[in-house]
Amino acid sequence: MIVNDILNCITEIAPLRWQEHYDNAGIQVGDIGAEVSKALICLDITEEVVDEAVAKQCNLIVSHHPLIFHGLKHLTPETYIERAVVKALKHDIAMISMHTNLDNSYLGVSRILAERLGLVNLHILQPSADEPEICGAGMVGEFSTPMGEEDFLRLVANTINSPCLRHSAMTGRKITKVALCGGSGTPFMSDALRQKADAYLTADIKYHDFFVPEGNILLVDGGHFETEQFTKELIRDIIKKKFPTFAAEIAVTNTNAVHYYCKK
Repeated sequence: MIVNDILNCITEIAPLRWQEHYDNAGIQVGDIGAEVSKALICLDITEEVVDEAVAKQCNLIVSHHPLIFHGLKHLTPETYIERAVVKALKHDIAMISMHTNLDNSYLGVSRILAERLGLVNLHILQPSADEPEICGAGMVGEFSTPMGEEDFLRLVANTINSPCLRHSAMTGRKITKVALCGGSGTPFMSDALRQKADAYLTADIKYHDFFVPEGNILLVDGGHFETEQFTKELIRDIIKKKFPTFAAEIAVTNTNAVHYYCKK
């Protein structure tokens, strides 16, 4: 087994051509032809994640978010990115990232979030022009039984294990059709409104964006990490389906950079 085997396994359902122009999905660190015996799966790569890979004798880390997003001009101890790269190279650990190409896959990030919420009749929120059935941003689905808005918020919070949710004003309507986008999905709010969704779940919503719904949709910010956390299981399952005996393990290191203070 080599690094490229794992890369090709994931890109079968999320080709690199589906990544956004600004992205850096694919090989991050190491030799694509290097032998690999064990992989650690994570959402973000930090020094602590590399330490976990070393401790568990993993010679590959597969992440959702790229560690190297912008060009590096030097490798020094100055930033956590550079320190993580140096440590990975020192221990012969390769890194690959599956980011917006996996976001844009019908079988990707938003689909698994929709399934965790129990939505059915799934289709892509903003389909791509070239491959609209299998590529695009976000997901739309329905609940078999409509629920109240507070029940929906409770379901979301419990599903993503969030202590609190930011949301727009209640609409007073039942929630049946839900649009969602794991991670930063504010640009697709207009698509959720166009498809007449009762609620739109995403993350990284700015203050003034909460005015946009004007009572037409319940807008919910579930947090970036929280709405993408199931990507770890998704990547592991893709690998294990192709290579059942390969050792692919989900990292236990918590990489959520956002912490919450909840007033009691």
